[in-house]
Amino acid sequence: MPLRVYNTISGEKEEFKPLEEGKVRMYACGPTVYDVCHIGHARATTVFDVIVRYLRYSGYDVTYVRNITDIDDKIIKKANEEGVLWSEVAEKYTREFWDDMKALGNLPPSIEPKATEYIPNMHKLIQTLIDKGFAYEVDGDVYFSVRKFTSYGRLSKRNMDELLSGARVEVDERKKDPLDFALWKSSKPGEPWWESPWGKGRPGWHIECSAMTMKNLGQTFDIHGGGKDLIFPHHENEIAQSEAATGKTFARYWLHNGFVTINHEKMSKSLGNFFTIKEVLKHYHPEVLRFFLLTTHYRNPIDYSDAALNDARTGLSKFYSTFKRVDEILANAGSLKPVPTTDSEKDAFETFKGLSKKIEEAMDDDFNTAQAIGYMFDSLKLINRLCDEGSYSMMSYGRNIVAGLGNKLFGLFAATPEEFFKTEEAKAALGISEDEIKRLIEERAEAKKAKEFKRADEIRNSLLEKGVVLEDSPKGTIWKVKG
Repeated sequence: MPLRVYNTISGEKEEFKPLEEGKVRMYACGPTVYDVCHIGHARATTVFDVIVRYLRYSGYDVTYVRNITDIDDKIIKKANEEGVLWSEVAEKYTREFWDDMKALGNLPPSIEPKATEYIPNMHKLIQTLIDKGFAYEVDGDVYFSVRKFTSYGRLSKRNMDELLSGARVEVDERKKDPLDFALWKSSKPGEPWWESPWGKGRPGWHIECSAMTMKNLGQTFDIHGGGKDLIFPHHENEIAQSEAATGKTFARYWLHNGFVTINHEKMSKSLGNFFTIKEVLKHYHPEVLRFFLLTTHYRNPIDYSDAALNDARTGLSKFYSTFKRVDEILANAGSLKPVPTTDSEKDAFETFKGLSKKIEEAMDDDFNTAQAIGYMFDSLKLINRLCDEGSYSMMSYGRNIVAGLGNKLFGLFAATPEEFFKTEEAKAALGISEDEIKRLIEERAEAKKAKEFKRADEIRNSLLEKGVVLEDSPKGTIWKVKG
């Protein structure tokens, strides 16, 4: 069946038809880089990473743009708190974001524009809106006139009166209407600024995405993605300013991932239930977090808890355990070609061949990763049965099919079973990260080199207490989980 996606703007599943046959132009909102990323960022970026992977698997040439917001009130506030330049904050947390994405197994986007690189494009777009009567300047600030864009609210399904009564709007008596939003902000003392036709200032939040998409994807493109929290006001404002300027449809399909809750409560720093990606990965292999995120449909809310992560750990471990079992059997069986001989093997061969089709059917139904992974679980049972029966060629074939599809489509199974279990058992049983173990081993080596044997013994004993056994050899020190 053809790919169908749920389009937020229509509120329905629609057949996906790109503007240009065989090509997809896609944009997803990236982070505002003022702090380390949390698991909400992990969900959004992983969801759209998998969507890109599947579109490419389906034969599309995908141009995927994901931006970096590197100038914002939050960045300026963080810089003032730390007594550093705003650019230092932006650069630091951009690197932190990239580290998190690499750890999660998310592929880099085709283009990753930074807001500050597109200031001239924003100026041009803002001037167009002023010339067309959709924006006005007041004392160096420029605002968009929301009520002049008559279809405003169609993405969030709210009318003007509802928006006015229910939305948090910026208080500014100079605005013609409380709903009007800033396109350009005049500079305040101590803030970064750029020259503009309206004086020194910096861009509003929403204008950057319109400028970057138009430059990299054109005035109309295929898919715009982001979390549900961005529907209003960010994406609503993007549509208004873009379509007012061009008179054309901005994005044709709007895809939004659901919220992440913590133990059924909204994630919030004030509630003390705010988890960063780095904190989670201290205790779980990155693929466990990724597996957890993909076993719920992307549009549904997902509840994060230790129990849920442990369930994901158990589920993913079943795959790696099966792969390990096959690998160990094959190590003693030699090289075998997947040629079915018995009726049972022939049935298994057809089942494995059909797995890709079943996964495609699930993914064609609005990227249903939960159902697709369920089909892969079904194949595990068959692989283990073939192991029991000694059908080595078919179990090998099945292992390669499952691992290959899981890696290509979902970014899973990138590790060998040995690598996965070594890291995961340490994280699960020890409560200490692999990086910390390696750091302590290096510290111990330096202590021994300096003949500080007491310190070296302290490090060995402290790790042993945590279940990590060190073994010295001529090639260096290795570690393993205490049996």
